[in-house]
Amino acid sequence: MSDPTGGLLRAVMPGPEVSYGTDVSSDGELRLCGDVRGKRVMELGVYGPTPNSVALALRGARTIAVDPSDTNIAKVRLAAEKSEVKVECHRTELADLGFATSSLFDLVICVHQVSRTHDIARLFRQVHRLLKTEASFVLALTHPAADIFEGSDPTAKHKYGSKSPGIGDLVMSLQRANFAINAMHELSSVREPRAVVPSTLVLRAHKLGS
Repeated sequence: MSDPTGGLLRAVMPGPEVSYGTDVSSDGELRLCGDVRGKRVMELGVYGPTPNSVALALRGARTIAVDPSDTNIAKVRLAAEKSEVKVECHRTELADLGFATSSLFDLVICVHQVSRTHDIARLFRQVHRLLKTEASFVLALTHPAADIFEGSDPTAKHKYGSKSPGIGDLVMSLQRANFAINAMHELSSVREPRAVVPSTLVLRAHKLGS
């Protein structure tokens, strides 16, 4: 019997896990991305010591990396070459996704990139357009409560939501873009288990409608 994935199902290799931040649980523990073998996946903004798009390709995904930085795109290409996997790369702003076909992707992952765009609503609408119905959008960002503080100083320095979107704003923006949240994790650094607030917020939402 022929393999419709062109060998991807046979080429899954162990390697780095999808990273959601420094010193917090990876997808190996959270399992938000699911089985990506043969799936089309977009990494929206390059992140990780090994870029997440490369980590996903090592698990058999057909991956695309999108980032506005030449340096980050070069990092993906080098990591993909060293890992002997293929990752399609596009240097463009995160919400400028007109090159991509609608309803093509099984998963979009966006880690610590949301604060880089000034129009979250447009970004979420674009992600919704790209995903297949019921497909998942996984995003991670600095927890908005953690952004109140600076370093280990316990004194609040910033207004909640001033440096990164508040949880309520994120939830409303996802709902308006026709997503339904089905998982939320507030992660603390393993190096600071007694921290007053979590360091990282991770959400998974699935696309509603067409």
